[in-house]
Amino acid sequence: MTDSMTKKVVPSLDIARIRSEFPALASGIAYFDNAGGAQVLKRVADRIYDYLLSTSVQIGASYSSSRQASEKVLAARRSMAELVNAQHDEEIVMGGSTTGLMYLLTQAILPGICEGDEIIVTNSDHESNIGGWLRLQQAGAIIRIWHVDPATMTLPLDQLDRLLNKRTKWVAMTHASNVIGTINPVAEVATRVHAAGARLCVDAVAYAPHRLVDVQASGADVYVFSFYKVYGPHYAVLWGKRDFLLSLPSLNHHFIGPEILPYKLQPGNVNFELSYGCMGIHDYYLTIGKELGASGTNRQCMQVALDHFARHEDMLCEKLLAFLRSKTAVRIIGLAHIENANRMPTVSFVVDGKQSEDVVRFMDQHQIGIRFGDFYARRLIEDLGLQAYGGVIRVSIAHYNTEQEIDRLTDKLELALQA
Repeated sequence: MTDSMTKKVVPSLDIARIRSEFPALASGIAYFDNAGGAQVLKRVADRIYDYLLSTSVQIGASYSSSRQASEKVLAARRSMAELVNAQHDEEIVMGGSTTGLMYLLTQAILPGICEGDEIIVTNSDHESNIGGWLRLQQAGAIIRIWHVDPATMTLPLDQLDRLLNKRTKWVAMTHASNVIGTINPVAEVATRVHAAGARLCVDAVAYAPHRLVDVQASGADVYVFSFYKVYGPHYAVLWGKRDFLLSLPSLNHHFIGPEILPYKLQPGNVNFELSYGCMGIHDYYLTIGKELGASGTNRQCMQVALDHFARHEDMLCEKLLAFLRSKTAVRIIGLAHIENANRMPTVSFVVDGKQSEDVVRFMDQHQIGIRFGDFYARRLIEDLGLQAYGGVIRVSIAHYNTEQEIDRLTDKLELALQA
């Protein structure tokens, strides 16, 4: 075989090395509720510790500690801009949660809403990307619902085309469902939405932990997710196109003008220590990418790390799905196979004749952390008729999970199904 025909060897992910970054994993608990909240990187916690014990002062003053604090907070914003591929770091708005940031966004949009303006939301989103938009009805907005097809567990694009019209102002959708795991074609949606003269808001809470975010490639006008799902603190980020953000009124004090980004959308300012801590996520991706042999720009190195994470997660997820497919009493809610990275490693299912809570409580006895419920995607659970089970059982995998943990999970699920 010639050199040109030699298949390139892809370095394998050193899971022991990966797990060493997450101290909580030493507890012996198998964490499979990662879509609810991932384990936190030590390097994130170290940065929070460093900020609080060295520069816990108000930013913006002239003395040295305040200047250092200001530099750390600005560095964090720039780091997050690179992480999501923003063109300007002023496009990065940080806050306590995705729900809170979406409330602030829709409050800022509210004065520009006119009677008869239409907003399209899906029935598959977490309520954080639905509830705020519904509040715009007070200004006369009309809400249209884009429904998941129960047969394919996807959002049909032809249905979106029928909903879009000259009165449509916004479409709000999830990049990936936190229940069914479906990855939505947001770039294609953005093309259609913009052709109709509307804007697109994407909730990426269930997507960002598993892929390197690229807000420019997404085509979205607004993109939001939570850091505590991405191995960081309980904090969140909203990116918006600079021109759009500048068009919004200020939500801050009356003397903070609409031209002051992102401060005008961060009433009370950011949480300094959590912002600085989030830099650890960027640092982790970059470090792992370089250890895997990557070179080039920071984002190119981070991409290598996330690609390795995704391959590992897909392998674990397919192993779980194969087990579930073999059980006649189990109904997988979502795509039953992973093919060409077509879904997230978030797997929901129900069991004939059993309440979802009972299965989860059984697993609790074996230090396996899974979950049941609607996961704040209540409209989807109700529309799919799953409330009779008490919601779904959800297993959400992260890149630090192991094959041994999947085996442990399926062994105990076998017993739970027989109980």
